[in-house]
Parts: sequence; C-alpha cells; structure tokens
Amino acid sequence: MAKKKAAANKKAPAKKKAVAKKAAPTKKKAPAKKKAPAKKKISAKARFNAAWLKKQREALLAERASYTRHAEFLEAEADQLAREREPGDVQFDEESGEGDSIAVERDRDLQLSAQARAAIQEIDDALERIKKDTYGISVVSGLPIPKERLEAIPYADKRVEEKATGMSWR
Repeated sequence: MAKKKAAANKKAPAKKKAVAKKAAPTKKKAPAKKKAPAKKKISAKARFNAAWLKKQREALLAERASYTRHAEFLEAEADQLAREREPGDVQFDEESGEGDSIAVERDRDLQLSAQARAAIQEIDDALERIKKDTYGISVVSGLPIPKERLEAIPYADKRVEEKATGMSWR
C-alpha cells in the first residue's frame, strides 16, 4: 500500500503552457491625403502691365500679316505653276536624274503655305488668349510661361520643358 500512496502522492505532470499565437499584423491606415490646393487662376493682366500686353498684341498682328502675305504668295506661285504646266512636263530625264520639277516645286510651295497657315492659327490662338486674359499661361500645365519666352515667341502656348522634343518646323 505504501506504493499506492506513493503513486497517489505523485502529482500529475504539469500542463504545458499554451504558446500564445501572434495575431496577424493590423494594417496601418495611410495618413489622410492632403488635397492639393486649388489652382489659382492666373490672370495675364495681373502678371503683365497693359503696355506690355499691347506691345505683344501688336507684335502678333505684325507677324500674322507677314505669314499671311507669305502664304498667299506661295499659294499664288503654286497656282501659276499648275497653270503653266504642260502635259510633256511629266517626263523623267534619266540623264540628269530630274523628274517632274514643276510638280515638285508646286508641292513644296503648298507645303510651305500650309506651314504658314498653321503659324497664323497659332497667332490667332494667342490673340484669343489675350482677349480671354489667359495669355502667358501654359495650355498644358496651367503654369505661367516666362516673360522672356513670350517676348521671343509671342504665340508660345507652352513652357519650354513642356514643348515636345525634336526639331520644330519653326
């Protein structure tokens, strides 16, 4: 019996402590995004004085007149070349390597005229921006175009860094 008592006195093995499971990390909330301040409308009249804007307008009108004369001259020349063209002009001279030189010259005149007409449209757009009080504001970003750029290119509608890369035809 002594053994039984000894067995009864024997304590049960200690229970293993449960290992605490780590909870999944909670996602931290991102800080609330601050709204960008509303862009202030930049006025051309506020940036430039009236005399400077008048000077720019006059420069644009003078440049427009020049491009218009140039385009009209080129178109008249192209029309004259078309009228003077004879059916025999379409021959190809193998010795000289020249083809239809009148057609080539006419095509060149029409392309140059189209470029002049595109410049006239850019100038008209700039004149409209002066009327709308948005002259000197980039049409891409809404940021001001530096005064120096506008003095060099009065019809500029973009900042230098926004201008497409590559060679420009003007």
